[in-house]
Formats: sequence, C-alpha cells, structure tokens
Amino acid sequence: MTTIQAIEAIGIDPDIRSGRPYILGTTVTVADVALARLHHALDAEGIAEWYGLSLPQVYAALAYYYEHKSEIDEQVRTQIRRAEALKAQRVGSANSLLSR
Repeated sequence: MTTIQAIEAIGIDPDIRSGRPYILGTTVTVADVALARLHHALDAEGIAEWYGLSLPQVYAALAYYYEHKSEIDEQVRTQIRRAEALKAQRVGSANSLLSR
C-alpha cells in the first residue's frame, strides 16, 4: 500500500500578499522565490539565505511555481506593470521637488 505524503508549505490568503501564494510562516511569495532563481540566478541555498528560509521551504515554493507556472508568471507581469505605472506617475510630476 502506498502512503501519499503531502507537503503543506504554501498558502493562499487574500489578506496576505494580496492573495498570491506564499510560504507559510513567512510573507515570502512563490513569485519572490521564482524571481530569485530565474532572474537573479540564485541557487536554492542562496535563496534560502537571502530570505531566511529553509531548503524545504525553497524547494516547496519552486515546486509550486513549476506546477502553476503560467499563473505565477502572470502575477509577476502584473507586478512589473504596476511598478512601471507607479514610476511613470512620479516622473515629471508637477508636485515633484525636481520640477521646481
């Protein structure tokens, strides 16, 4: 008989990180871990050190990312668009100290 073990390390709560999947016991999102791996080229140990996580937490986040890649990638694109919009709103603002 096979016993299936579930790793329950990822949570989704609308009150935490705007409902994005995160590592339980932290506020580090799955997207944070994926970005650290894919765009900053950190290995699992580097990600664990950077965020103060355990290796099982990092691997759980990466496993979740690859299981839900298109969804997480869209969340990342949305975050990038928001950041770019905020940056654009502040550049050349009439109320900016730089415009005086």
